[in-house]
Amino acid sequence: MLLGALEAGGTKMVCAIGDENGNVFERASFPTRMPEETMPDIIGYFKDKKIEALGISSFGPLNLDETSPDFGNITTTPKPGWANYPLRRTLLEALKVPVGIDTDVNGAALAEARIGAGKGLDSLVYYTIGTGIGGGAVVGGKLLHGLVHPEMGHMLLRPVKDDPTPKGFCPYHDGCLEGMANGPAIEKRWGVSAKELPPEHIAWDVETEYLAQMCVNTIVVLSPKKIVLGGGVMHQLHLFPKIRKRTLELLNGYVAHSAILEDIDNYIVPPALGDNAGAAGSLLLALEALKSA
Repeated sequence: MLLGALEAGGTKMVCAIGDENGNVFERASFPTRMPEETMPDIIGYFKDKKIEALGISSFGPLNLDETSPDFGNITTTPKPGWANYPLRRTLLEALKVPVGIDTDVNGAALAEARIGAGKGLDSLVYYTIGTGIGGGAVVGGKLLHGLVHPEMGHMLLRPVKDDPTPKGFCPYHDGCLEGMANGPAIEKRWGVSAKELPPEHIAWDVETEYLAQMCVNTIVVLSPKKIVLGGGVMHQLHLFPKIRKRTLELLNGYVAHSAILEDIDNYIVPPALGDNAGAAGSLLLALEALKSA
């Protein structure tokens, strides 16, 4: 079957055609401008593709309450023109196919859980660590929602003694994960892009501490069977062994499971789907919407 996928990002909209197994056949990208400029590009791309359903993995925050008349709306985003925008409803009415929607990180989490690093497991947490930080969780085989969707990027952390900017850079919270450990925070703290910092720079020790705290918090709160770390910052592959080692130190033997104590190299891992996790997740959201129609 042919399914549509939309990765709705703050800087670009990635549209793709694929199948129920997460395979992507073609894709196109459009810059994210005001909705009245951007949506015709998206609708025009999908209009004649004969898709059976569309899945959206979007920047947020989103209204994901299926009983709400505003289900599928982008809500309080600072992105100009997109606050309270009815993203799902606009595409539903234009394309006249079932439309599934979730956060960008939840979409990636779903893909990694079903067909990626967590295939065969019923729980997984996926983080993207890049321009922002977000987390998505699969629990009992289903994406986790509550009052709203998880905002793991805003968990509070203990500052590192070697951090010259211990409050971080989040406009909402002092000392939160995103404000302490995203790509822009690294650049602001050290005055140079993360891509230009050598592996031996102290920046990576500070980053390791924050990401290890993130992993520990995740383990003790959700107890997932796997943690997947994606996003641009995690292209620095030398971070993985450092994060695993520090996570074990911070846990101090408290969570006494062999998956962590004996096999942490296969517990905290990069995404198996690489940068295709978002598109694959959107295709799986489309499949879920088709099954529910």
